[in-house]
Amino acid sequence: MIHQMTILKSLFDSSLGKKYIMAITGCGLFAFAAGHMIGNLQVFLGPEAINRYGHFLQSNKELLWVVRLSMLAMVGLHFWSAIRLALENKAARPIPYGGGFNPYKASLASRTMVMGGLIIACFVVYHLLHYTVKTEAINLTGQNFAGAAFKDAEGRQDIYKMVVIGFRQPLVSAFYALGVGLLCLHLSHGISSLFQSLGLKTGTYTPIIDRFAKVAAVILFLGYVSIPLGILVFGVGKEVVK
Repeated sequence: MIHQMTILKSLFDSSLGKKYIMAITGCGLFAFAAGHMIGNLQVFLGPEAINRYGHFLQSNKELLWVVRLSMLAMVGLHFWSAIRLALENKAARPIPYGGGFNPYKASLASRTMVMGGLIIACFVVYHLLHYTVKTEAINLTGQNFAGAAFKDAEGRQDIYKMVVIGFRQPLVSAFYALGVGLLCLHLSHGISSLFQSLGLKTGTYTPIIDRFAKVAAVILFLGYVSIPLGILVFGVGKEVVK
């Protein structure tokens, strides 16, 4: 037991351990982002599909709370390790780089990881308040998403109607697109760094991993943004708007 505690302490104290924590939690968060996108895309299948999916999740409270608490733990550990590593890197290099260093040689994603991560955190909090907590004051529609008007014929939460009406507000859709864009920019660098932290980014695999990271980020961005774009531009769900 003491030996296990020592290993755990070393994991949290060492820079390498923090990199492992950030990589592993990042992998979990990426998997969640991909799964969440697939679930959300069911809005294009119509009310029955997305409402049934939402009802399934809400009906399995034990599973839902296990996922929520796991995600909360992963997000907390991910941000903690990222901030700690950033502070350690800054402390290890107190004197700025000389004239030979050009920060623009680094990718935009890598230069904005910490700040972008903080903005993403604000976006996630807003998104949860918007569609999960259903806080009326922030949805900009004047409608109560938790009310009887947002129940379908079977008494389930009418997620289809809620998503359509929510994203018909241009400011909400714009902020969503910005948040998702920053998230995917973050992932494009994070996925690549994940493999490097785990010691899997070597030799001929490096360009393949970098390409995979960029392609995965683009697919996620297009998948998520297609929902507000479909609603605002192509009229998806216009039948529920009265």
